[in-house]
Amino acid sequence: MIANGERRVVVVEHVVVVGAGLGGVRTVEQLRNQGYRGRISLVGAEPHAPYDRPPLSKQILTGAWAPERIVLKDAEALAGLAVDTHFGVPAVGLTAGAVELADGRSLAADAIVVATGAEARRLPGQPDGVHTLRTLDDALALKAALEEAPSLLVVGAGFIGAEVASAARDRGLAVTVLEAGPVPCERALGPEVGVLCGRMLTEAGVDLRLGTTMAGFADARTVRLAGGTRLSADVVLVGVGAVPRVDWLRTELDLDVTNGLACDASGRVLGADGVWAVGDVAAWDDAGHGGRFRYEHWTSVTDQAAVVARDILGVEAPAPAVPYFWSDQFGLKIQMAGRPQVADSVVPLQGEGLAGGPVKGTVAGYFAGDRFVAVAGFGAAKQVARHRMLLVRGAEKSEVLAG
Repeated sequence: MIANGERRVVVVEHVVVVGAGLGGVRTVEQLRNQGYRGRISLVGAEPHAPYDRPPLSKQILTGAWAPERIVLKDAEALAGLAVDTHFGVPAVGLTAGAVELADGRSLAADAIVVATGAEARRLPGQPDGVHTLRTLDDALALKAALEEAPSLLVVGAGFIGAEVASAARDRGLAVTVLEAGPVPCERALGPEVGVLCGRMLTEAGVDLRLGTTMAGFADARTVRLAGGTRLSADVVLVGVGAVPRVDWLRTELDLDVTNGLACDASGRVLGADGVWAVGDVAAWDDAGHGGRFRYEHWTSVTDQAAVVARDILGVEAPAPAVPYFWSDQFGLKIQMAGRPQVADSVVPLQGEGLAGGPVKGTVAGYFAGDRFVAVAGFGAAKQVARHRMLLVRGAEKSEVLAG
């Protein structure tokens, strides 16, 4: 196919997308939406149809939704997109212009998009019986375990750990959460706002233990803490983040995989012509953040897919998007828009949560000098939406504080 864009003329006959999660599916959709009529192959390591991951720690874990409800594209929908699928056959290597599959096949391509995501981080010596939560099979196994268990021990008080703790408390389980840092969700929200996540946990009856250092595991139900204390529960979950899935990239290409695949601001993988990357596996240059950064959030994956599809076809890129994510826990929706990592101050914009009052309704603004860089809200969707628009416009501090 020849795509006539505003920047160049590109001949693209076959696009191979490696990874059949949200990033892979959205890339396929964007290519077709931009008028691409050439061949597309979608490779997925899991045998399942492409599915959405956010509900795994929420509706799937609680049993509110059946697994079929989180399918992004079933076989009929994929056929409608004219996609050749290779599910349950992982990619095992990348060469110049081709993807090698575990069954020995090689898929030659004019453009390759890596969307293999990330896998749950495991702790040293972690027993097989200790749960993680990243895939549909993980969620179903954890759901089955919680149905028969009176207690849960969670290692890590990030969003996954908190969401699982929320689901377990709804079931009436006794829940203990261990966190090495001084506050929960510090990496995502910063220390001032992360305190509110800690309050949500404790106010829901969770035994939250901050600044706790693990020494290891005694077995699949017991952890050892520094100092010799042992804690046990019927189910143990480790939720300490995820690592980019790059171990399959056996290649002679000169790739930087220090923190995922290093990419430019259009998702082009550095050191590999004709290769792009989206989602959790990709570390994009980000002028707004400063340096190269991985955005591990649902909306960022969708935004990146739109950029990559257009770059492959040589057409004008969409307008830059503001990063956004959310988490549902303990009856509240936590929302964050922007880049809190670059902030040097946090200011309350609404509510009394930061002063010790109710968490619900609290909105916090993040600033780098006089520049408005992020907003976080707890059960305050309308306010977050309004401030998100101010972020898009590049509003300054005085305008934001004026209300």
